[in-house]
Amino acid sequence: MIILSAKKLCKTFKTPELVKILTDISLEIHAGESIAITGRSGEGKTTLLHILGTLEPFDSGELMIGGKPFQARTASKFRNARIGFIFQAFNLLEDFTALENVLMPARIARKPFDRKKGLELLSLVDLVPRADFPAKLLSGGERQRVAIARALCNDPDILFADEPSGNLDHANADIVSNLLFDLVRSSKKTLILVTHDMELAARCDRKFSLSQGKLV
Repeated sequence: MIILSAKKLCKTFKTPELVKILTDISLEIHAGESIAITGRSGEGKTTLLHILGTLEPFDSGELMIGGKPFQARTASKFRNARIGFIFQAFNLLEDFTALENVLMPARIARKPFDRKKGLELLSLVDLVPRADFPAKLLSGGERQRVAIARALCNDPDILFADEPSGNLDHANADIVSNLLFDLVRSSKKTLILVTHDMELAARCDRKFSLSQGKLV
């Protein structure tokens, strides 16, 4: 089943000057696949990831997720229910606990605080002992593991990861990468990641390179 389809997506930045960043981006991704997008810095990899994940609008083209066309007016609600994000900079709320951060997508969806569910998610990333630690007291590797658990909070269909090991040392990068792929396979999630790490990209089912606005 095709879970995400993009046809002729284009994106242009108009300030400080006109720059075409993406040109005629087309791809189809099947449910359960892992996809890597590589390319040099400045090619627009993160922009493409944000567009595919409905975080950023595109100028023209067509985007369908789960067989439904993208609609800006419902993007926020749809995104919180169907999509999980893992960011290079973690994007945790520093003064909130690991448990509170993991359950933040549920809070945004106005669901009741479910400590049991949060602990189950933290157990997936082996961080139950850190449940009540403020995020600011966690190590970089622990923060990224919390971010992975948070991305799974609402049981999304697709996980988007932007350089998920980019801010980590080699040992922690290996731990986080292994954990991410193990969870994706065991939960049968679709994974779309952006990375400079060719070893990480090689673990995906398919790999694309973004160059001069086009996917190869």
